[in-house]
Amino acid sequence: MTEPIRWTVQDRYGNSIYLTQERWEHIIESINHPEMEDYEEELKETVQTGTRKQDSLNSQKYRYSKEFDNLPADNTHIVAIVLFRLQESGIGEIESNNFIVTAYQKEIG
Repeated sequence: MTEPIRWTVQDRYGNSIYLTQERWEHIIESINHPEMEDYEEELKETVQTGTRKQDSLNSQKYRYSKEFDNLPADNTHIVAIVLFRLQESGIGEIESNNFIVTAYQKEIG
């Protein structure tokens, strides 16, 4: 059974990227990044319009980041980690399967 998708957006390169309910609950869990709970719209915006950098060790992993001026503490950016994968569709075609693994806030000087 697949996890329910919370939402899907397109990045500036036309890639469809989704967040599952399970990943959102993981992100906002008290031991992870509970500060993200009130910043879901900013997370969407980060994936849609933020800068993207490919991981040097894992070519399927990308880091999206975007600056916001309304974040708590000294945080300046929201960062989203996205995995780009492929999967077989129900009719045997290969399709993209790009999803957010985690997200957090960070001070970037």
